[in-house]
Amino acid sequence: MPDFLFPLMIFAAGFGTRMGALTADRPKPLIPVAGRALIDHALEVGQRAGVSRTVVNTHYRAGQMAAHLAGRDILISHESGPILETGGGLKAALPLLGDGPVAILNSDGIWTGANPLRELAAAWDPDRMEALLLLLPLADTLAHGPKGDFRLAPDGRIRRGEGGEDHVYIGAQILDPARIAATPDAVFSLNKPWTEMIAAGTAYGIVHQGGWCDVGHPEGIAAAETLLHSAQDD
Repeated sequence: MPDFLFPLMIFAAGFGTRMGALTADRPKPLIPVAGRALIDHALEVGQRAGVSRTVVNTHYRAGQMAAHLAGRDILISHESGPILETGGGLKAALPLLGDGPVAILNSDGIWTGANPLRELAAAWDPDRMEALLLLLPLADTLAHGPKGDFRLAPDGRIRRGEGGEDHVYIGAQILDPARIAATPDAVFSLNKPWTEMIAAGTAYGIVHQGGWCDVGHPEGIAAAETLLHSAQDD
């Protein structure tokens, strides 16, 4: 397997409010799915891809996250003030990630099939792209809800805000962080630079060759466990 050339950022700082009582005493990434914490499923994706540097950001119940990750070769970007959202969290972690494009995983998803990071790395073209998002057709997602995020053009560019968004972002991407580093704000969502990249024609997407389940809410847990069991049976 060739070297994986991108450092990995895993988002794990959120409050997990959609999980309700399940996050009253723990951060969402420590909720078990099929006997393992969500964060461990995401870390396994990175390990199988051959990632050599992994950064996890923390905020809510950060001590539990630090204890869970202790003894592993993982760098922690702790957000001690206000929660920074996805863009601000990535910006704060850039000194740990180093220069150049970064791979990003959300910690509240379950993927089966092809390795998401390997798919993205194989399709990444720095001459054309500032962002490459992993997508699935809305009809192929599990526990996500009724709305898509993007339209996927034949040339691979993504669009939104025009109606007909029939593809869902499934929590994995490669991103050139130059826009993020240049953003003066400390707290912002990645939706802001995504919008700028879409306008510039440098935001692309590819379709995941496998399954994905959104585990951002309690109903996603059983659906994710079913997905994992089905993948083991194949």
